[in-house]
Amino acid sequence: MIEAPLFSAAGARQKAAFALPGDLFDGTVHEPVLHQAVKTFLGNQRQGTAMTKSRSFVSGGNQKPWRQKGTGRARQGSTRAPHWRGGGIVFGPIPRDYRAGLPRKVRQLARRSALNARAREEALFVVEAMAFAAPKTSQLAGLLEKMGLEGKKVLVLSNGLNPNLVLSGRNIPSVEVMRFADASAYDVIWSDAVVVERGALSGEPPAALAEGAVEAVAPKPRKPAPARKAAARTAKKAAARPKAEKKPAARKAPARKPAAKKKKGSD
Repeated sequence: MIEAPLFSAAGARQKAAFALPGDLFDGTVHEPVLHQAVKTFLGNQRQGTAMTKSRSFVSGGNQKPWRQKGTGRARQGSTRAPHWRGGGIVFGPIPRDYRAGLPRKVRQLARRSALNARAREEALFVVEAMAFAAPKTSQLAGLLEKMGLEGKKVLVLSNGLNPNLVLSGRNIPSVEVMRFADASAYDVIWSDAVVVERGALSGEPPAALAEGAVEAVAPKPRKPAPARKAAARTAKKAAARPKAEKKPAARKAPARKPAAKKKKGSD
């Protein structure tokens, strides 16, 4: 049974060591699979955009620089041949995809091998639950300093998602914080020391978010199905109903002027 030193959340070393689970830490390090996993990971990070111009892509050189015979010089067909200055490149890189895949069981074996390698080197440490009330870089840096890991490349593996722990470690260049389930073989090999929360190894459920942490937003309650269907039918009928056409306003007849009064004696 492989054991690892156990520390408290404050950085104090406990007297009793932590017994690592046997299904994950069996002491076997499969180096060929570990090498294959690391090589595949690094290859998948390549962009593959490097390109040089071959003879067919270089402009110019579409005519013979001099005649074939009679000059005393070697025969030449183009000034863009590879041995000419400004000519094309022979067998240069062209854009390609370097991505490669690994079977799931091979990835799992490589991950177990990397963890076993760190455990055999006594570079794997177990810490009690790191419940940070708020993001605090100095708190995490102080914890690593008390554990004797200052200045080393440290991989901190949390039990589930811990936003405050991630925010506390992202400002330290030599520290990488992630969930225990997300760590790959390359992540473990990259680090000089691995710090794992105790709950991630013992199978305990992740602790509740501390006060001040980001809380999940409760979804809005949905209307019952009959009410949603009735509302949809009403909206569909309203959209299909033609809009009432506005009738032109009736034009008022102009007011008639009163007739002029006749003067007496005009007849």
